[in-house]
Amino acid sequence: MIESFFDKEYWVLDFLPKQVPEKGGGRFFAVEEYYLEPSHYAVLREQFSEILLKLYCFYDIQLFIDGDTEGIANPEPKLLASRIKDNQSELCVLVGASEALITLGRDDTHMTVYAPSDDLLELIRTLASAVGLFVWKP
Repeated sequence: MIESFFDKEYWVLDFLPKQVPEKGGGRFFAVEEYYLEPSHYAVLREQFSEILLKLYCFYDIQLFIDGDTEGIANPEPKLLASRIKDNQSELCVLVGASEALITLGRDDTHMTVYAPSDDLLELIRTLASAVGLFVWKP
């Protein structure tokens, strides 16, 4: 079920407002390394957690951890937040009745949103903006 999303249109939820040019001189990788330092990465993971917890107020979700095929339907907020913040797992979040899929990999500085409806994408943009993140299409 989840695999069917990976060939659909997607957006990136990121700390940058758009894709970095290829001729960036490697600066992106230096900045990404900075954000992957534990103290900075904890802030980024907190931002991801805030977005998903608020999104959860509007939609049912199903949380898949490390390739699990059953998932956890509407997990407790503490469980959802702790899984996002602990950075120990590859996470997939199915939003609504298969309306969209959000992925967050271990050590990723972005989340990927697959196949969102226009309404859902607008809500995600609003939530991302509130915590200082951006949504853009690669």
